[in-house]
Amino acid sequence: MSRSIVLAAAQLGPIQKAEGRDVAVGRMVRLMEKAHQRGVNVVVFPELALTTFFPRWYEEDIAVADHWYETSMPSNATAPLFEAAKKYGIGFHLGYAEKTPDGHRFNTAIYVHPSGEVVLKYRKVHLPGHKEFDSNRKVQHLEKRYFEVGDLGFPVVRAPIAGTEANIGMLICNDRRWPEAWRVLGLQQVEIVMLGYNTPSINQDNKGFEAHHLRVEHSHLSIRSGCYQNSCFGVGTAKGGTEDGHELFGHSIIVNPQGEIMAQATSWGDELITAECNLDDCNLGRTTIFNFAAHRRVEAYGRILEQTGSVAPPVWTPKG
Repeated sequence: MSRSIVLAAAQLGPIQKAEGRDVAVGRMVRLMEKAHQRGVNVVVFPELALTTFFPRWYEEDIAVADHWYETSMPSNATAPLFEAAKKYGIGFHLGYAEKTPDGHRFNTAIYVHPSGEVVLKYRKVHLPGHKEFDSNRKVQHLEKRYFEVGDLGFPVVRAPIAGTEANIGMLICNDRRWPEAWRVLGLQQVEIVMLGYNTPSINQDNKGFEAHHLRVEHSHLSIRSGCYQNSCFGVGTAKGGTEDGHELFGHSIIVNPQGEIMAQATSWGDELITAECNLDDCNLGRTTIFNFAAHRRVEAYGRILEQTGSVAPPVWTPKG
């Protein structure tokens, strides 16, 4: 039986601070309609897809930022997405800011089955940026202020998609740069990694001296290597364009288990890219080069769990 499905990255152009959720959701529903016309089975939307990237602004009292968070899913504002999923028979991934009933705040993503049921939830683990206002930066990156480290680990679930079943996992933005995150998913035989991001074109921590083209290159490199080394498909979906005066680089991609880019966005606006993916293509790497059971050497990897920061190696000195 064929395990072929059609995946889509639904890139969004900028969402301005003044725009309400109804604007963003309306745009996403139109992309789902287009996905239906193209025979898509799963649509992946970006990180924080319902709002502007609000961690670029500092608030002394975090409660002032409450309006950026979702307290339920679906909500009245997001209900049209769930209705579109049912109407078109399409599953979707959605990134958003979550505030839990007991007051915890996470950068969160969910995968929703075409029935409207939430299949899987993930909360971002690798939070970049800083927690307090930094007067040396032109643009703040306050994810550590507005979000807690995700507490759900890196879960994978086997779920029905288009007449077959697929092992689904998720990462969010900066997670894509950490090979440990991909490997934990790979150890659960993940077949599809859904990943949204909002990434600036300029690295403020490097005072703008990182070459523009390397911002995109490093993003793609991270996703491609993660897919290759863990024998899975990856859908990396961006928000792109100039958002509240700040440029996000877009360049959404779909990658196969060989690390090849199957489709890539060519604009900074709302854009749907698609690829037909045979999930059985995950088997080659998983049974040969990356046959974990045959080749992994966990006895040699102790440092990965025992140590957080890097340390200098011992100094060699010549004898005599």
